[in-house]
Amino acid sequence: MSIPINKLEDIDCNVYELTCATIRRAFQITMTGDEELEADEVKVVSTAIRQILDGKVEYQIEQ
Repeated sequence: MSIPINKLEDIDCNVYELTCATIRRAFQITMTGDEELEADEVKVVSTAIRQILDGKVEYQIEQ
């Protein structure tokens, strides 16, 4: 699977926050691994973006 472009177009959030969350999630996947990544043989960043957009991973910005 690739990056879900239609979901990226429809999302109504701060792009900077989404980018930061994606970077952090990609780092977590790299360090700990992920079943989804190993099963589909896709790239780490694509997996991180998809997980965030699908709601499998939630994030919050601390002040």
